Amino acid sequence: MGTAYVLVNCDLGSEDAIIDSLKHMDSVKEVHGTFGAYDIIAKIENENSDDLRETITWNVRKLKHVRSTLTLMGIEGQN
Repeated sequence: MGTAYVLVNCDLGSEDAIIDSLKHMDSVKEVHGTFGAYDIIAKIENENSDDLRETITWNVRKLKHVRSTLTLMGIEGQN
């Protein structure tokens, strides 16, 4: 199982809509609005790293009003 934490910067005022969209994605296991350098953090899980990469690239990063992301990949066995 591959796990990634995706930090999202978005357009001002679009946080709630993006959080709602993320909550409807099967691979997104948790999503939270945040204070600080990033607006949202999402925990994403897929069966393998290729599926994880596809989810982030083609689903999360392509959401309307997402300006940028930073992805932190989990290391299997260090949990």
